[in-house]
Amino acid sequence: MRWLELTVRTHPEAVESVSELLSRYTAGGVAIEEPFELIDEGQEYRVLTGEPVQVHAYLPLDGKEEEARQRVAEGLWHLASLGAHFVGDLQTRVVNEEDWANAWKDYFHVTHIGKRLVIRPSWREYAPRGDEVVLELDPGMAFGTGLHPTTRMCLEQVELRARAGMRVIDVGTGSGILALAAAKLGAASVYCIDTSSVAVESATANATVNRLSDKITVVLGILDEAEAARMAGQYDMALVNIIAHVIGGMAPQLAQVLAPGGLLIASGIIEARRPDAEPALLAAGLELIDQAMIDDWIVLIMRKPE
Repeated sequence: MRWLELTVRTHPEAVESVSELLSRYTAGGVAIEEPFELIDEGQEYRVLTGEPVQVHAYLPLDGKEEEARQRVAEGLWHLASLGAHFVGDLQTRVVNEEDWANAWKDYFHVTHIGKRLVIRPSWREYAPRGDEVVLELDPGMAFGTGLHPTTRMCLEQVELRARAGMRVIDVGTGSGILALAAAKLGAASVYCIDTSSVAVESATANATVNRLSDKITVVLGILDEAEAARMAGQYDMALVNIIAHVIGGMAPQLAQVLAPGGLLIASGIIEARRPDAEPALLAAGLELIDQAMIDDWIVLIMRKPE
């Protein structure tokens, strides 16, 4: 398949707004590429905090891409006119899906997160040390490499809070990286759901590579009222790493699928958009028990009362 790649270079604090705009007109989600420098002879990296970020999204070349491109360009013009943060012009290029995946290999390196988690790209070698838990990951065209603060914070919280035998749901699974971590840290089962067929394919493949297909189920769909009612009270932990207003919009469903005492780890929330998510989660009956922050990105840890 051939795709039109849309790229916007923007200030870190405008990433959520740009991501939301791109998501509105593209079906496959977005990929966020933060600036970094290589360390340890090129095997690891350090994120350059505060530097401009590139946000990528993809449109299939099906005859409808030009209209969507124009709408994105108009939306970016309006964002830039607000003047609060730098938002660059829309850049485009045509890519083959396999070329996109290979391009990621140039900057995706071994990543250490938390105390034990290690993300190893499938094309790199790494020997685990001590009790490290290694996730082998090929992101493909799905968002979720562990590089962005929202994913990193989610992984740290999963490492901290996962318990043996847990039933976990991962909403908007992307590459499946959070599901892989939960399963390798003891979860008995992880149910992954995403609206993107590309994400479903990527997450399924990553579960297979990590020999976790018996624990991880990946489906194409949305967590709507009917789906939440079907799964009511089934999960000990829910993971969602999307954007604030989407999290707020599905707050009742997220609360419904949790068992009493269950935890919600909600990320993808920039501080200025916190009101788009937290009040709805509280109104759904969840209570805030903790939070973490990297730069202006927040992860909320909520609990469903017993």
